[in-house]
Amino acid sequence: MDTDLLRAFVAVADTGGFSSAANLLNRTQSAVSLQVKRLEERLDTSLFDRTSRSVTLSTGGARMLPYARQLLLLEEQAQAAVAHNRASETLRLGLTEEHAAAYLPQILETMVAEYPDVRLDISCDISSRLVESFQRGELDLVLVVRHRPTRTGRLLGVEQLIWVCRDDFEPDFEKPIPLALNPDGCIFRAHALAALGREGRDWHEPYVSTSPTGINIPVRTGLAVTVKTPRSVPSGCSEAGKRLGLPELGLAEIEMHVSPARISEASSLLVSEITRLTSKKWGSDQHI
Repeated sequence: MDTDLLRAFVAVADTGGFSSAANLLNRTQSAVSLQVKRLEERLDTSLFDRTSRSVTLSTGGARMLPYARQLLLLEEQAQAAVAHNRASETLRLGLTEEHAAAYLPQILETMVAEYPDVRLDISCDISSRLVESFQRGELDLVLVVRHRPTRTGRLLGVEQLIWVCRDDFEPDFEKPIPLALNPDGCIFRAHALAALGREGRDWHEPYVSTSPTGINIPVRTGLAVTVKTPRSVPSGCSEAGKRLGLPELGLAEIEMHVSPARISEASSLLVSEITRLTSKKWGSDQHI
């Protein structure tokens, strides 16, 4: 069975559309559609139920999907067994800088021990831009904070958002509270401004940065308040929502996106390792 056809089928099933699948596979939409059609002809069954608004797996497609994944993984295993001189595999991993600080040391240790020839091409950015890069087919796997539901996002767990400032920070309650936040497009920022707006609390934003360092320095020097998760509170700082009379922020959902175009033993290990680390970090009471 032609694995290119199987890969196109899995991509459409995982993304929920031919256009999104084409981006992940770096092909045209018409080429992906033709590949799925050829696979349907070979199997003599329809794999998708198509309407003008949606593409969903048919009964036959749902039955075929796990076999397609197994066949693609078997192809990769066969190549690894006989092609000792083949080019090293590259996995393009995207994650936020705070996730990188928390998980990359263990991820790298595991990958080097199990797959020393695999190259990790690592990109750090804010979540919304990482998801956009993934949807354009520029990344194979991303670990992000969920901004909105997608077909490819697998929910791993939730983390509480908290207000954070230096331990001895004492704001002037007669003035707007100073904030250090990521730029537009960050869900932490959206939670913070929405909560302050609901409470009618005045604020101003003297510090904006996409980098945790750019956020942490004004917070650690006592110049501003920011939004964090409990695992990423900088040294010398602490949760201060109640002390400062700030509103509750709610939860952040953490998700992972995995490209169906990159099914291999190495990518499967990377997915398993990230899932293990995040589940361990948040604890069973927060894991979904």
